[in-house]
Amino acid sequence: MEKTVAGTAHGHGHTHEHAHEELGFWRKYVFSLDHKVIGIQYAVTGLLFLLFGFCLMMIMRFQLAYPGHPIPVIGNWFGADKAPGGIMLPEFYNQLGAMHGTIMVFLGVVPLAVGGFGNFVMPLQIGAPDMAFPKLNMMSYWVYFMGGVTMVASFFVPNGAAQSGWTSYPPLSVIASQGQTFWLIGMVFLITSSLLGSINFIVTIVQLRAKGLSYMRLPFFVWAQLVTSFLLLLAFPPLEAAGVLQLMDRLAGTSFFLPSGLMVSQKPLTVAGGGNPLLWQHLFWFLAHPEVYVLILPAMGIVSEVIANNTRKPLWGYRALVYAIVFLGFMSFIVWAHHMFMTGMGTTISAFFQVTTMIISIPSVVILTALLLSLWGASIRFTTPMLFALAFLPMFGIGGLTGLPLGLAPSDIHLHDTYYVIGHFHYVVAPGTIFALFAGVYYWFPKATGRKMNDLLGKIHFWGSFICINSVFMPMFIQGLGGMNRRMYDGGMQYAHNAGLLKWNIMIGFAAWGLGLFQIPFIINFFASIKWGALVDRNPWEATTLEWSAPSPPGHGNFVTEPIVYRGAYEYSVPGAAKDFTPQFEPERA
Repeated sequence: MEKTVAGTAHGHGHTHEHAHEELGFWRKYVFSLDHKVIGIQYAVTGLLFLLFGFCLMMIMRFQLAYPGHPIPVIGNWFGADKAPGGIMLPEFYNQLGAMHGTIMVFLGVVPLAVGGFGNFVMPLQIGAPDMAFPKLNMMSYWVYFMGGVTMVASFFVPNGAAQSGWTSYPPLSVIASQGQTFWLIGMVFLITSSLLGSINFIVTIVQLRAKGLSYMRLPFFVWAQLVTSFLLLLAFPPLEAAGVLQLMDRLAGTSFFLPSGLMVSQKPLTVAGGGNPLLWQHLFWFLAHPEVYVLILPAMGIVSEVIANNTRKPLWGYRALVYAIVFLGFMSFIVWAHHMFMTGMGTTISAFFQVTTMIISIPSVVILTALLLSLWGASIRFTTPMLFALAFLPMFGIGGLTGLPLGLAPSDIHLHDTYYVIGHFHYVVAPGTIFALFAGVYYWFPKATGRKMNDLLGKIHFWGSFICINSVFMPMFIQGLGGMNRRMYDGGMQYAHNAGLLKWNIMIGFAAWGLGLFQIPFIINFFASIKWGALVDRNPWEATTLEWSAPSPPGHGNFVTEPIVYRGAYEYSVPGAAKDFTPQFEPERA
């Protein structure tokens, strides 16, 4: 395989395209080495996990809106150990909470943003015939798949899945039920998958770019994937180490995270002790803060592609965008302890992390401002991908602005562990990142299938989701400012200060179930368009980047002739040009 890639990179890989052996079903679609098939595998698996994680949240929302009531229709499916008589037990609520967070982030958004879009689009955008290491690529998908299966299997072990939150703080997580062991093993699989993928991405972008494609001619999406890969490569190993140490604490009697003198159920814990629960928090957040940017950077890349294409003008400040995203990646490693202001680290350390947290907001503002300025004076095409991309901008803006009070220790003391934190984080990830991912699905679907998704269904999906998702997360800021704590299985009923805030839980519940209903047009559209969507040519959006020079869908080796790049990625509406887009792959006319 290495020989083929090297050969193709020098331009004589396409000549023997007809000579390659015909692969059987398993080699072609299941254990495929083709980056496009692997990208689609990642995308479809990621979308299924997003749906599953979302269903867990809808069950939790019923419990918060109507605590003590039997869950309608499906309540009796959970069994007497989780929901006797259909009424949810607190332990089961904790399982749903921990697994919702884990599944959405590690099994849904990251695999879709990096594994799906990164694998499918990035090699096409740089003119590569495939990834640098195809077997490593296949392995990264299957290791991720095994991690996902392990996570889901944990629901079926005695006492159910992990219930120590998606952050798994010890000592609680070390003495928790068997599901936590599955959680840790699943995380080790998922982290390994991300490491394999990120090495592959970096090598591919550095080594396999088409002739003429300098770094400053790369589409912004490729820059986003490159920085994301470095974040994964550098931030994930500490958490993998921490996961293995916590497994040792659970299974081998060590005490890396267990302090001395710990009492469990009025009995002293017999392990040696001397461990430090705070060490886990440092190792976890050293990953989990860069992880937030692993979610958001590919989203920014997708939005940039869609906005440039639908405004018919170049991205405003391309170089500033590139420098901002690189700086953002660097800074994301020195802000992690703003999640830990309540741990008593000391005012000096808190002050340092406050300052870095304020600094990291600057590149985000640069990126958001550049994308907003790109809209100025444009003749905007309001296609379905563009609607999702436009909605991303204010949603990410709200997410970013509401994060600033959490980055300052004095205000964080009041807001920490309240619904305000949930509102802030979800504005970045749900109406922010997930809207960007939907924009990407609608935008690149014709490239993957040769057919376009239905526009009317797309717009119903967008407007319904937009209204419902804001109705879910905006009230959480009100609840959080009122002091309502998160992770309350009864929605905070037992506290007097929550009395005036409980009514929001019912509204949020209805908005969440409405949001679920509005995903049905998307699901129908997605699967129906594969078979019955309108057929399109290779460049239906009249875009300028390299992937649109390949056939739709691209064949073995991606390109019919070796692509050569003649100009930057966003040559739209060039004065004096014959049409309003000049693709990277079109030679200069004399």
